[in-house]
Amino acid sequence: MRKTLIFVITLMTAMTTRADEGMWLPSLISQRIADMQEKGFRLEAEDIYSINQASLKDAVVLFGRGCTGELISPEGLLLTNHHCGYGQIQQHSSVEHDYLKDGFWAMNRSEELPNKGLTVSFLERMDDVTAQVLKGYTPDMTEEQRVELVKKNSQALIDEAVKEGKGLRATVEALYYGNQYFLFLYREYADVRLVGAPPSSIGKFGGDTDNWMWPRHTGDFSMFRIYADKDNNPAPYSMDNVPYRPKKYFHISTKGVQEGDFTFIYGFPGRTQEYIHSEGVRYIEEIGDPHKIHLRTLRLDIMNKHQAESQKVRIQYSSKNANVSNAWKKWQGEVKGIKKMKTVQTKKEFEKAFAKWAEGREFDGVISKIESIYAELEPYQFATDYYSETVRTIEVANFAMSTARLFREDGFDKAKATELAETFYKDWYLPIDKESFIAVMNEYEKNVPADFKPIYYKEKLASYGSIETWAEDIFTNSIFVDPAKVNALKDEDKAMVMADPAVEFFNEFLKWYTYEIQPVTTRLNQDLQLAYRDYMRGQMVYCRTRRVPKAFYPDANLTLRVAYGHIKGYTPADGTYYLPSSTIKGIMEKDNPDIFDYNIPQRLRDIYATKDYGRWADASGEVPVCFIATNHTTGGNSGSPVINADGDLIGLNFDRVWEGTMSDIVFDPEICRNIALDVRYVLFTIEKIGGAGYLLNEMTFTE
Repeated sequence: MRKTLIFVITLMTAMTTRADEGMWLPSLISQRIADMQEKGFRLEAEDIYSINQASLKDAVVLFGRGCTGELISPEGLLLTNHHCGYGQIQQHSSVEHDYLKDGFWAMNRSEELPNKGLTVSFLERMDDVTAQVLKGYTPDMTEEQRVELVKKNSQALIDEAVKEGKGLRATVEALYYGNQYFLFLYREYADVRLVGAPPSSIGKFGGDTDNWMWPRHTGDFSMFRIYADKDNNPAPYSMDNVPYRPKKYFHISTKGVQEGDFTFIYGFPGRTQEYIHSEGVRYIEEIGDPHKIHLRTLRLDIMNKHQAESQKVRIQYSSKNANVSNAWKKWQGEVKGIKKMKTVQTKKEFEKAFAKWAEGREFDGVISKIESIYAELEPYQFATDYYSETVRTIEVANFAMSTARLFREDGFDKAKATELAETFYKDWYLPIDKESFIAVMNEYEKNVPADFKPIYYKEKLASYGSIETWAEDIFTNSIFVDPAKVNALKDEDKAMVMADPAVEFFNEFLKWYTYEIQPVTTRLNQDLQLAYRDYMRGQMVYCRTRRVPKAFYPDANLTLRVAYGHIKGYTPADGTYYLPSSTIKGIMEKDNPDIFDYNIPQRLRDIYATKDYGRWADASGEVPVCFIATNHTTGGNSGSPVINADGDLIGLNFDRVWEGTMSDIVFDPEICRNIALDVRYVLFTIEKIGGAGYLLNEMTFTE
């Protein structure tokens, strides 16, 4: 295994990647620094990642469990996207204090709002632990035995690492399908308070219509502050806590950006599948994405209808709607991009050449093995996708099952049940849930093969006669549609709760999935993982020996990465060229008081009318809003700092162009672009719209 590891790292440095593709490990960035500097970067590898001195990694955080944020002051002030902080903003919102609609700005530290359950994590260090993780492995072990060994050795490494100080947590992550392992050690802070957020008409300007699109004019940012104890260590929320003092924070560049400027992004990309077999791509393109798109279209249409009729429902479902629609629109662009690039065909051609080369070598047969596994897996994956996008989306059933689980041998956890109920009912609207049940379960009946439906489902549907009648029973007779009945639950009600139609619905499907579907998908995915491990290694050998110019970087897995590129427009279609930046002028062109997503604050209209931009206008006399670049990003990069050649902050990453969303699978340098919010629009909004210019006093600017 040691020879394999050394070879992987050597190969990564020997090849060159296409254009600006790649998500690189910070601890190995010295292997890319020459290329970065050739493209304009003016710092050294130690400035990006170091465990011996403060470096840029110390100004970047994992925000929650799926976004990125960056420190912009010596007093713990943090920037991330509006959509990353959306859940916290919504939790603090009500009809009386609609922070989603009106925005929120703390005018002093005492007004900053605490957020239950929100954490931010700093990467302390990352270590290659492949040898330790695979200690004791022998080639005659089964994959199950290998998995158990990896799990045991990884846990021992984690246990040892977290002994080093307060607030530490660690993970061991597999790279290159288990050919390499890294330990990531984080320091996690749990007292994170909301400082400011623009109104949604700025932070979510354009809504779902503009999502994934360019040109973009969305002020997608929110501000938080990290608090620590008096010794700067992580601590639970307390009035005695003080602002966190970072090892490093970003200086902010106000000089602006030009086409061709070097950029790099430091963040936590979530998941990519750059080395996936053609059969995996075919399923995504032809089956998985199209069905999921259709199911979510049904749910979104229902939500949108009811949200348009009620301000209260609009607030309740704003975050849910955004969560559903984000992947929905991304999948549409992904399918289009995969088709346009003929990805399946291209991969098949590579696989055919690889298979011929592999004859007689240790990789002989791996292509056909992967194909056979996918053929067996496909119907089970389809059943899983439908289960996830139908049964698991019924809100009252999820809540009912969560409450049912609180009936334990030592009694009913009344306090936890009350807390769950308060959270659930605050943001639940029965008509939406009921209509969604009818819509998605009718699709389940129509599209899922009979052999992949639970016996329970078939018997129930036969007894009810229709999905509509089944829905009527659940949403009329379940105790979980009535807050008073739920709040009155006590120990002796366990039998009644377990017989409840909402609990029964969720529980029976869960048992079916757990015992009939999941074991098969787990087994097949383990087989696939083993085959991919060989195929991954084989691709590296093949590309080296055949001199195929390809650099290998590990797929994203929500660990810290560096992606670099440059500011650049693109051509989405014949005769069309998109400039790489947008301005406030475009906001005014889209402004429409009759459409919620385009109804900007009157304050912004007034400023535009008088051109009272202060110091935030660019050379054209307008305020810059967004820009695009060639950085390779994905989900999780939301909120990531976009940094210039000198290491200064110039923007916040928040999206990709729709035509390039297939970059999780295949990167097209001609069309894949990340979308970033220009930091000057952030500063303009804080000062001119929010009236919170005092926050700028704790930032450091470079001209």
